[in-house]
Amino acid sequence: MTTFAELGLAPDILRALDEMGYATPTPIQEQVIPLALKGGDILGAAQTGTGKTAAFALPLIQRLLPFANSGTSPAKHPIRALILTPTRELAIQVEESVKAYTRHVPLRSLVVYGGVNINTQIPILKTGIEILVATPGRLLDHVQNKTLMLNQVNTLVLDEADRMLDMGFMPDLKRIVALLPTQRVNMMFSATFPEEIRKLADSILNTPTFIEVARNETAVTVTQVMHPVHHERKRQLLAHLIKSRDLRQVLVFTGTKLGCNRLANELNKAGIHADAIHGDKTQQERIKALDAFKAGTMRVLVATDVAARGIDIEALPYVVNYDLPHNAEDYVHRIGRTGRAGALGEAISLVSESETRYLKDIEKLIGSPLEPVIVPGFEPGAADVPAYESRPPRPDRHAERPERLDRPERRERSAPRPRPAPRDALFDAPYEQSSAPSVASAPTLVRQPPKKQVAALFRSPVKPDTAES
Repeated sequence: MTTFAELGLAPDILRALDEMGYATPTPIQEQVIPLALKGGDILGAAQTGTGKTAAFALPLIQRLLPFANSGTSPAKHPIRALILTPTRELAIQVEESVKAYTRHVPLRSLVVYGGVNINTQIPILKTGIEILVATPGRLLDHVQNKTLMLNQVNTLVLDEADRMLDMGFMPDLKRIVALLPTQRVNMMFSATFPEEIRKLADSILNTPTFIEVARNETAVTVTQVMHPVHHERKRQLLAHLIKSRDLRQVLVFTGTKLGCNRLANELNKAGIHADAIHGDKTQQERIKALDAFKAGTMRVLVATDVAARGIDIEALPYVVNYDLPHNAEDYVHRIGRTGRAGALGEAISLVSESETRYLKDIEKLIGSPLEPVIVPGFEPGAADVPAYESRPPRPDRHAERPERLDRPERRERSAPRPRPAPRDALFDAPYEQSSAPSVASAPTLVRQPPKKQVAALFRSPVKPDTAES
């Protein structure tokens, strides 16, 4: 089995890894680190949880050691390495890892991102840093304000390039690349490779080595379970699972920011401490929620896909797909946050009838079916909607209408017409006409279940999960 020492890393870096508990390199680290130490461009296909941060950060740090030991004033140290990420959370996570890897080497790092006062970042930049982790928008803000220079960057890393594309950062990336020296080492990592990403790679990378590790594969340590349920009962089922099984540190994914807020509010009303993070939250709100979740003081964190990028919690036990992702590869990314480093994890998906097409795409991608487990009391046939209150039947207006009189015998126009009773009074007052049915015999209106049973769409027959009873 390969060790980090055999990869050619410096003793001070190995010391930091040993203190962090890093035993052996992951497959992507084993392949990327030797190539990156030689200075070649790399195009990596890697998803969340594969260890790609250490794969690009460790050789980057080692290549900067000669600059760190140059003896010049730290304030004169320019930015040598630039790491770009799509979200604030991922940027913070990457810079935290860089700080941990450089604890025994004289290299400085900083993370800059939007959502906070830019003036708090400027003094640190002036002190001199070698490694800058940034989101594209805030980096360009600093460039425009002339608070940093990129003319001596010798290493560029694009992390989660596909997410940058999804978030509309492509024009910003092109502007940033134009500011960098042409002679540099480039590393790009992406979980997916649409045509736009391939074009970007062709424009930035110079004859890169393509490395692909465990794309679209789920960890064997993650138990995957799928609960069919009516879409109107998802929240009740989620609350039931959390309470009945006493689940802690549950990361729940929703499809929209509005749904994210609503679910967190409903869980709190149900007595389950929860919070939400998404793009509309301020940076302070997101950091506060993440810190509480990591510390275990908050039970459930509800997140959108973009906001959850960068959430890296050791031994995260549960991931819940409250809404199935429309992109099957996002399912793999989501559940990749649990079951890391050999730890056990569980991925729970709540699937309604309208999401069966997404379920089929997921099963095709991962190469195995997700067996449905129906929770007793939450069968997917119909929603648990209270019946409408029975009301007295409305009077038969045609039966009460007097016979039509000939025109000459009609009442005079000047005669006042009787005002009809208020509409509500028709339901409140007792109805005395003997021919009308009684209130007690009035039918109760109940929402009917859909014609097609959901369970039949998943797989038939489906046996209830007796463990939940």
